[in-house]
Amino acid sequence: MPHIVSTATAFPSQYHTQQEMSSALRAAWIEKGLDAAIFDRLQKAVSVEGRFLALPMSEYYKLNGFADCNSAWLKVALELGERVILELLDKVDLKPDKVQMLMSTTVTGVTVPSLEARLMNRIAFAQDLKRMPLFGLGCLAGTAGIGRVNDYLKGHPREAAILLSVELCSLTLQPEDLSIANIISSGLFGDGAAAVLLVGDQHSILKNRKEENLKNTKLHNKNAEKCQNISNSTKLKPKVISSRSIFFQDSEDVMGWDVTESGFKIVLGQGVPGYAAQLRPHVESFLVENGLSIPEIVHWLTHPGGPKVIDTIESCLDLPPQTLDNTREHLRTVGNLSSTSVLVLLDQWLNEHNSANVPTSSTGNYAVMLSMGPAFSAELVLLKC
Repeated sequence: MPHIVSTATAFPSQYHTQQEMSSALRAAWIEKGLDAAIFDRLQKAVSVEGRFLALPMSEYYKLNGFADCNSAWLKVALELGERVILELLDKVDLKPDKVQMLMSTTVTGVTVPSLEARLMNRIAFAQDLKRMPLFGLGCLAGTAGIGRVNDYLKGHPREAAILLSVELCSLTLQPEDLSIANIISSGLFGDGAAAVLLVGDQHSILKNRKEENLKNTKLHNKNAEKCQNISNSTKLKPKVISSRSIFFQDSEDVMGWDVTESGFKIVLGQGVPGYAAQLRPHVESFLVENGLSIPEIVHWLTHPGGPKVIDTIESCLDLPPQTLDNTREHLRTVGNLSSTSVLVLLDQWLNEHNSANVPTSSTGNYAVMLSMGPAFSAELVLLKC
């Protein structure tokens, strides 16, 4: 089975509190006829306290239409993409030319050549690197991307593949749109990037790990305390066990973009929590296929669609209270990063697990990644520590 061997995240340098951003928008939109009471209520309801922005706040006022926004998106997306991939590979001392496939996903900008093609002129990948751009999956693309890379590596067990997500949601904001959906979007979504390196089960990285584990076992017979110290330093490389795609018929108007002359106009219906409430049978059948049940899942890495969506998922799956507090904290501190969010949560989980303060006793536990997005649809990935 393919393994996740490295994760990394990258954010723009500009971070602002929700109060700073809301105040600026409020002042600009009141002149356009904004109902301030509705604006204030919706900005508070999203439970976001701060976000990273692709550009300094003053630069957004200079953008004139979709072409300007997309040019800014491409510049920052390439900067973040290059930074996060180099960090990802550096963590495991793997050269770029030893990667056989690069998948990129975004829903906040467009470019041809695609992001991975442009990054090949910045990073020393091999010329025969296989590239796979994804567009249109929206928030669920982080989980879906793990699933599709997993599918690829099952057929290429000696290879390494990268999933890159770059989402700069702030550059899709419609300055003339005072709709409820756009007001919610203006307070909910943030900017960031994440990357995940996966390898097939015959890759040399895993072979080296097996040799290290054997060495540790031998050391255990000589010095139990020394063996424990070495075991605690071993980095977790979760196996990707399985994935599942879920599609709800006739739900295209729930979430997505309307492509307009001014760019991507948010489609955000009121039915999202209702679809989230229908996830339980799909999650249960997915786990049953893998010999598991919901209570056996120790870690939940769930996309932060919004406070109501998080609460609904926790409730419909009968998860213990506070199970999704990691998702709530992510939403509070950086907002909804579309496809990037669940990968940031994956990175945080692995970093916490691999820290000196976390025991290795959780080895063998299961985790589920869960995201929802346009169509309406959802994606599940099962991991084993």
